[in-house]
Amino acid sequence: MIKTGLVWFNNDCRVHDNPVLLEASLNCERLICLFCIDAQWDRPTGLNAKPIGEIRRQFMNQTLLDLSAQLSKRGQSLIILSGDPVEIISRLISRFDIGAVYRSQHVGVFENRQWQHLKADFPRLRFESIASHTLFRPEQLPFSLENLPATFSQFRRQVEAIDIDPPLVMPKTLPAAVGSLNDESEAVLVKPKTTAAFEGGESAALAHLEDYFSGTDPAHYKAWRNELDGWHHSTKFSAWLANGSLSVRRLMQRLKRYEKQQTANESTYWIYFELLWREYFQWVALKLRHKLFSAGGVSNKKIQCCFYPERYQKWCHGNTPYPLVNALMKQLNETGYMSNRGRQIVASCFVNELQLDWRFGAAYFEQQLIDYDVASNWGNWQYIAGVGMDPRGGRHFNIDKQTRQYDPDGQFIRKWQGEVTSPQLDSLDAADWPIVPPKNH
Repeated sequence: MIKTGLVWFNNDCRVHDNPVLLEASLNCERLICLFCIDAQWDRPTGLNAKPIGEIRRQFMNQTLLDLSAQLSKRGQSLIILSGDPVEIISRLISRFDIGAVYRSQHVGVFENRQWQHLKADFPRLRFESIASHTLFRPEQLPFSLENLPATFSQFRRQVEAIDIDPPLVMPKTLPAAVGSLNDESEAVLVKPKTTAAFEGGESAALAHLEDYFSGTDPAHYKAWRNELDGWHHSTKFSAWLANGSLSVRRLMQRLKRYEKQQTANESTYWIYFELLWREYFQWVALKLRHKLFSAGGVSNKKIQCCFYPERYQKWCHGNTPYPLVNALMKQLNETGYMSNRGRQIVASCFVNELQLDWRFGAAYFEQQLIDYDVASNWGNWQYIAGVGMDPRGGRHFNIDKQTRQYDPDGQFIRKWQGEVTSPQLDSLDAADWPIVPPKNH
């Protein structure tokens, strides 16, 4: 039995169905439950955006406050510290003679570099990284990571029939906390006002899970899923899945119960289908590692683009010549959310009409989206840009056609004030000469 263990929460901000927390509780006499607010999250990256924007930060704060409350019910406490996670954890290991460090498996390159750094610095310590963010355990997959199918369709056919583990039964009481950290400066979180339909945290996630499956919405999911607006037109689980305050296996268990007790049709299957897309991107990210973020993607493909600062800013603020794109971007900036169809439309516009480097668009989504998931976000952007796993090339959506199909009466554009105020894409031409609109003669 290990005297003191440390659980490093990151993408598993929940108590239910948490294999990391369970493993630590079974093997340690006392625990430090830690969340690190990385100082890098407030610093702009080389792609013109910060890792976490204001709306996403509010959602994270709500999540952490709820996680703290859930742990407290089981005799534990959440320690929230700001700074460099490697330095913070190294300090705690030395100070409390920690015998084991536990975390959920993560697909992020930076997160894994931090993990490897800690393992190198403390070679005699036990480090456990456990899959908690996916439907399947690695050993359940019928292929190695190196032989991951090149397309989603091939992946789906091989995994669709695999039995998914039921959610774990968690102990009602956790090992004791170590007590106050005294000289450690813990972050103080003030619960922000809910500015969007989403509220962060495990409690809100489980409440939404029951609310969604208590009605008829799941039976109509496929017909409604491409709508641009409306709370009931998609499942809305993505934000809680992204930071792990909702277990994807708990979601699947509830879906199966709905199919057994209410109805099973093409729409309920399509919810599973979309979860398999999410699953595929998780394993793709683990395989690609740093290539997930490189301009040329999987095959180091040369992309044809430049960086036009004006075009980038107009896209970010919803001031392009395309009303639907403008409305969608204003929706994102105000709410931190955008429908899946909307994301495809604005990403296609960014890559094709604006001819910008797709990585800048992906980084802006990372900053703004409350449901940002590193694998799904960067994987989908690669898919649109034509540099991902799919060998068929990119996707180019006809904006006029998408507008006619999904906003035929202009209601969505009017609601989000997407009307064009700057009909020209550029104020300067390629030689930096001002572009003067022609006068009417």
